[in-house]
Amino acid sequence: MKINLYNRKKLMIIVNPNSRLNILYDYLRGFGYDVITAKNGNVALEMVREMIPDVILLEVNLPGLDGFDVCRELKARPATQNIPVMFITSSNNPVDKVRAFTLGAVDYITKPIQSEEILARLKTHLTLQNLKSTLEEQNKRLQAEIVEREKLIEELDTFAHTVAHDLKNPLGVTVSYAQFLSKYGDQLAPDQLTKYTDIIMKNGYKMTSIIDELLLLASARKEEVELRPLDMEHIVNEVQDRLLYIIEESEATVVVPEHWPVAVGYGPWVEEVWANYISNAVKYGGSPPRIELSALVENNDMVQFRVWDNGQGLSSEQQAKLFTPFTRLKRKKVDGHGLGLSIVQRIVEKLDGGVGVISPNIPGQGSVFYFTLPQYDEIL
Repeated sequence: MKINLYNRKKLMIIVNPNSRLNILYDYLRGFGYDVITAKNGNVALEMVREMIPDVILLEVNLPGLDGFDVCRELKARPATQNIPVMFITSSNNPVDKVRAFTLGAVDYITKPIQSEEILARLKTHLTLQNLKSTLEEQNKRLQAEIVEREKLIEELDTFAHTVAHDLKNPLGVTVSYAQFLSKYGDQLAPDQLTKYTDIIMKNGYKMTSIIDELLLLASARKEEVELRPLDMEHIVNEVQDRLLYIIEESEATVVVPEHWPVAVGYGPWVEEVWANYISNAVKYGGSPPRIELSALVENNDMVQFRVWDNGQGLSSEQQAKLFTPFTRLKRKKVDGHGLGLSIVQRIVEKLDGGVGVISPNIPGQGSVFYFTLPQYDEIL
């Protein structure tokens, strides 16, 4: 029994009907090739449209289109231009050899033909073709990695610039007031002391929020998480507890639905999305802020979660700058929104969802920030 060394490679033999090369058919089949024969060039070109062989043995002397014309046509087609073509001919004319290689052939075999020689050359060219394909695939992956790495470097540079900018102000305020209290704290009335410590606390919360966003981005980049059904009532309650200080300080009202549709996602990331949306709604809401949370099931089996504030709304220009990619944050940023919403977009898209904003730009009508997640299907 002959061993299949070629993993059933498809071989097309294009020969003159009167050629004795037809004997190669059974011989090569015995070595594991799927052999297809064509009796002329026109038939071969039609067959190649339906079935792409791994290698072609092409006789020069054919009825109709000769072997050179067939090779030229094969090399002109994107789908077939990389198929190794091996010419077989009785001509030992150097001009014909040069012509064959100029057209893109990989070999030129002159008659009389030895079956063992054909087999050895086939193996060599298939090995070379496999190596070429492997190298091309590796090169594509390498190029993609280079592009991704350059994108990452650019994003990290922009992110570092943005984080430094956002941390600078609250950190400066915190240090200044801490120095003031250290020097004059014992001279202040209780209400003044409370005022200054509240300012320090408020700026501390700002810095903590920025650091949380940084950690969230890092985890979203590195972690591959399992999507699970979400207890959205529990997640939203956790967020309200986290934001209790700013909610009470602003005297904000947060309205939540009695029931939540079940979506799938990753709890810790979704909690950060809610925290970002709600804290922005408090910051940009009316006086006092009124924030309404809601959810609806869309026709495409996605659940849309909404945060509606009662603020001034956003102009079309401002809306266009929201959810800005990191590479554009330096040039386009709505104060207080840009960094967090960029991270929100990144993690929601990683959870197979999307983000967006609806704002009529009418004072008091506010804005609706939303994100979508796949609906939980109990059958699955």
